[in-house]
Amino acid sequence: MTRSALKDSFDAVVIGAGVIGASVALELARGGRSVAVVDKGPSAGAGSTSSSVSIIRFSYSTLDSVLTAWEAAAMWHDWEGHLGTVDPDGMVRFIRTGMCIFETPDANSERVRRLWDDVGIAYSVADGESLRQLLPGVDLGAYFPPKRIDDPAFADEAGSSLTALVELESGFIDDPKLAASNLAFAAGQHGADFRFRQRVVAINQVDGRVSGVSLASGERINAPVVVNVGGPHSSLINKLAGVTDGMRISNRPLRQEVFTVQAPTGLRLEDGLPAVADMDLGQYLRPQPGGTWLVGGTEASCDDLHWVDDPDNFDEYPTVDQFEVSMMRLARRVPEFGVPHRPVGLAALYDVADDWVPIYDKSDLPGYFMACGTSGNQFKNAPIVGQFMRDIIDAEQAGNDHDARPVQFVGNRTGRSINLGAFSRLREKAQTSGTVMG
Repeated sequence: MTRSALKDSFDAVVIGAGVIGASVALELARGGRSVAVVDKGPSAGAGSTSSSVSIIRFSYSTLDSVLTAWEAAAMWHDWEGHLGTVDPDGMVRFIRTGMCIFETPDANSERVRRLWDDVGIAYSVADGESLRQLLPGVDLGAYFPPKRIDDPAFADEAGSSLTALVELESGFIDDPKLAASNLAFAAGQHGADFRFRQRVVAINQVDGRVSGVSLASGERINAPVVVNVGGPHSSLINKLAGVTDGMRISNRPLRQEVFTVQAPTGLRLEDGLPAVADMDLGQYLRPQPGGTWLVGGTEASCDDLHWVDDPDNFDEYPTVDQFEVSMMRLARRVPEFGVPHRPVGLAALYDVADDWVPIYDKSDLPGYFMACGTSGNQFKNAPIVGQFMRDIIDAEQAGNDHDARPVQFVGNRTGRSINLGAFSRLREKAQTSGTVMG
């Protein structure tokens, strides 16, 4: 079909074809809407999704976030059933590893315990010999709080021994970009129209309502519903729409680095190593096939955060400074690890909300909706977020005011209600870990 023959009117436009944007497109399309998806990248999931560590876990700080992750996990476990189709280019796999969360003196691990008890997520508390068997060769000393390596206290002896929450249902998705492609393929089976290498330059309005988008190519796509799922670009898109003044919670891009390192013998995926959240030292690791680990930080209070003004202009290569900090912390935890000589990894952008809880909501502009502040800890929730946004949009179009009467989403796995008002742009800041852990 020639460019001039492209359809220019739809029921909804989704901005962003990452894993969450593709999920939103799927749910809107199989709900009967005609959907256009526009993305400045070359393919589904080619942006920040492709840099995701793609851990599937349930360790959040609020009840609605834990319920969301627990419900979404069931969709990943039955991926073909969730999609309702098989992508001929391949399907992602959920790899179960379990999750080990070192307990710290602050309130975070205790809060996770209470929430898991509430939801009914099974776990154990490991210490001593059981923890040494799970993590052979790992130094189980408690060094909290995390410290920079130039802090003289970094070399202090441990004050006590660690305990950990151990949960067996967590894991990871083996190819985050393919996950977005799977969702996009399923959405396409329901008629969703994906348009790549297309940048949105305006959110169009008529009589105080959204009426579609304008693209850098000069095209206009008309629609009474626009959903901003722009990842690190979403805050700029919200400014285009003129909705930021009506948001109590805002979001912006944060640059983060993740390193790939060789795993010591006995601590590989094939050895049964779980994903490890080490808030005691300020980082996490996730085993992956091939005998390597992915290692990232958890925004420890001693570490600088690198906020980015222009998401199209940032250093995509890891820095020696952060590499040294991460490797020295890792060597402290795993004495046999040693320190590699040069960084291997990547730098990418998170889209971070003020309290690290995402924004799944309407806006002050009728017809304009947002799934923002999602990067870093929401990949795991992508399958259910499409359903959240569908239900919010359906409710608004049926005359319900989501601000006054927040949509209640009932999960299939638990039968419990998830209050989607917990993800409102108008909420007070949630009490969370204040980190990527949520």
